[in-house]
Amino acid sequence: MFTPRIGRRRVLRRLSGGGAIFWTFLTGAGRSNAQTSLPHDTATRRKPLVLVDPGHGGYDPGTSGAAGTLEKDVTLLSALALKAVLEEAGRYRVELSRSGDQYVSLADRVRLAQELGASLVLSMHANEVSDPSVRGASVYTLAKSASDAETAALADRENGQIPGHGGHSGHVAPEVSEILASLAARETRVASTRIAHQLVHDFSHRLPMLPGPERHANFVVLHAADIPSVLIEMGFLSNAEDEAALNDPDHRALIARAMTRAVDAWFAAPHDEGFL
Repeated sequence: MFTPRIGRRRVLRRLSGGGAIFWTFLTGAGRSNAQTSLPHDTATRRKPLVLVDPGHGGYDPGTSGAAGTLEKDVTLLSALALKAVLEEAGRYRVELSRSGDQYVSLADRVRLAQELGASLVLSMHANEVSDPSVRGASVYTLAKSASDAETAALADRENGQIPGHGGHSGHVAPEVSEILASLAARETRVASTRIAHQLVHDFSHRLPMLPGPERHANFVVLHAADIPSVLIEMGFLSNAEDEAALNDPDHRALIARAMTRAVDAWFAAPHDEGFL
């Protein structure tokens, strides 16, 4: 049996719990594997791990607002706020796909979720449209086809398929693309839809919402096999009110608290429980 030779490895990032993720380059194998060194505390490791994914980063700024706000900045600030609130109660382990202004490809975000053994992926973004009057949050799940034309365009943009919007997906390995087929498993689809429904429920009491806020499309970042995953558009940077709100720490804290309530309810509910 062929055993690939390890060429080199480097530390990608230091985890908040004290461990590190090492990316190992396998010479002769033509692929790479993530190896995770996690804390040895058994009680800590029993807690479900939530991966919070701030969209864009590094040379991929995402969209930008009229006042110059960059999507990559508000997604990171919002993700840091969410991580703090999720960790406050001590019920979860929480990791970030990036902790600073780094570029992380969509394929690497998917691999990270799988290597960490995440129980849930929350990918955070800010939207844009040509009509500056459109505002409000929305939540998206994975599907082969989009729920509407606007969501299809959004998926293309977030997947890096439109020139001038960062192109952050890079090359998506065939095995990652093929993961979509495995997500046909009913339990994963239902679990993703259930957290999306719960997020919309908790958002709608506290935040402006886009009409028909629960939508779906083929978002590459949601391709983590057998891990419930949702993409949250917190608002529109093309709308002055949403842009100002996303720059306000109090508003980001409001989003974080609403998302934490939704995550708490999602983990607490039986797997076969119906929607609210």
